[in-house]
Amino acid sequence: MATARPGWSRRAQYGLFFSFLAVVAGIVVGLILLTMSLVAPKAFQNVRGAALDVTGPVAGALHEVTATAGGMFSGAGDYWDAANQNGKLKREREVMLRRMVEAKAILQENRQLKATLQLRERQEDAVATGRIVGSSFNSPRRFAILSVGAKDGVQVGMPVRSADGLVGRIIDAGALASRVLLVSDRANIVPARLLRGGIAVIAQGRGDGTIDVRPLEVGRNPFKRGDIIITSGTGGLYPPLVPIARIVKLDDDGAVAVPLADPSNISFAIVEPPFEPAAVAAESAPAPDEAP
Repeated sequence: MATARPGWSRRAQYGLFFSFLAVVAGIVVGLILLTMSLVAPKAFQNVRGAALDVTGPVAGALHEVTATAGGMFSGAGDYWDAANQNGKLKREREVMLRRMVEAKAILQENRQLKATLQLRERQEDAVATGRIVGSSFNSPRRFAILSVGAKDGVQVGMPVRSADGLVGRIIDAGALASRVLLVSDRANIVPARLLRGGIAVIAQGRGDGTIDVRPLEVGRNPFKRGDIIITSGTGGLYPPLVPIARIVKLDDDGAVAVPLADPSNISFAIVEPPFEPAAVAAESAPAPDEAP
């Protein structure tokens, strides 16, 4: 029986033939090099050097290709790590910013508390110290809620102030809390004077968070922007020399001022007895427009 040939394709037959020749040539070259290395070592070294010169550039090119590919993969990894680190740093920055805001708020509140306590130490007859826990800025009336009441000795008509200035007066006192009519309310009229020169004026709330200031004497406008208005003590309710507001705008015969003690910016206030005790009786009965 005839031996099977590897297909009828001559290309396949030529391929096998040349492969056989290549193997034979490789064996012959190997034997020649082995013989040369034993018989003529110096000639063999020259052959090795020539082979190195031929294969060196090829090996270098292959090394560059490998290094480039490795650099691409490592660069992609570094970029991914950098993106992750950047995201982590952003999150840490946001957390740090929130903590800074909280720390600033705590610091401001501590400063206000310290100033209020120092003020109470100077005011030996202070009735109570409380926290401002709410306000009604969105309604037509201007009120604030103070966290002290009748159990702390608070009574209707008592003035309320902070370390920054006059806040208002008590118009309603519960057992644990009280309501303060702010100096910016239309129903609150405070006898006052101009700190610069001592000119007597009247400060009345405008109901929009500001105060209308008018001189008692008709004549030229005595106010300047930045002037400070303080209590005069007239009327017996508010003690004298308590800062009320700062002038921010002039009009024809008066000025508009902003309260120095803004309940939206202060946390603590103290309740004081009236400058003249007889003034409490007049303030204990609220006017009809001050009823809850």
